[in-house]
Amino acid sequence: MTNYFFLPEVFIFTFGACIGSFLNVCVYRIPEDKSIVTPGSFCPNCNTSIPFYCNIPILSYLFLMGRCKFCRHLISVRYPLIEALTGFFALFIFQKFGITPVGGFWFVFISVLITISFIDIDHQIIPDILSVPGILIFSSSFYFLPEMTIKNTLLGILAGGGSLYAVALLYYLLRKQEGMGGGDIKLLAMIGAATGIKGVFFTIFAGSLFGTIAGFLIMLYTKIADTKLRIPFGPFLSLGAIVYIFYGKQLIQWYLLLISN
Repeated sequence: MTNYFFLPEVFIFTFGACIGSFLNVCVYRIPEDKSIVTPGSFCPNCNTSIPFYCNIPILSYLFLMGRCKFCRHLISVRYPLIEALTGFFALFIFQKFGITPVGGFWFVFISVLITISFIDIDHQIIPDILSVPGILIFSSSFYFLPEMTIKNTLLGILAGGGSLYAVALLYYLLRKQEGMGGGDIKLLAMIGAATGIKGVFFTIFAGSLFGTIAGFLIMLYTKIADTKLRIPFGPFLSLGAIVYIFYGKQLIQWYLLLISN
């Protein structure tokens, strides 16, 4: 007898991977100020339009062995990575929240964070076209999330944008140079709109921890002990926010229990 137990999970993962394919388009085109609608997918090396059967998320990359069907140019592993990452997050959200307005809200939010993170990795910028509308869109969190209120949403935006702005201003006054871009400030304001003030402080702490560990590992790998090494902060803020979505309450409770003993 056919086992139907995993059919919903397969469908959800496939849906997420398809959205990830669209996120690849956004990551590539938004920094170049190109339309994410037209033209259709094409090889950036030979400019040949990619037919649908060569554009199946993850599978096409495997079948083509990571090369363009027409010019045989290498395709970045980034493409199936983003597709798989989005698929897995869709699956995690489905398992935790089900097919609900809450799950839909978090999936859209995480999809935006994935897009922002990879753009920041490539270009060290966080486009306003994503973060500024994101602040407005995710201000609807009080409508979708039971734990959020209008007050908590507004406090999250103010705490998110204000805290990083204060850090950036202090750094500039002390060092007379910019240490944090405005994109990070707007990103954290967007995160605050979705997660509230608790989410903001958790994200700052977790993002700083992840960033410190990553920076140390990068310096070890590259053998460059340079305190001015520029590492984009957006991906670590995004990772901190995602950890908060899935495990924030448990980790906060564990920490409060730890310090109370």
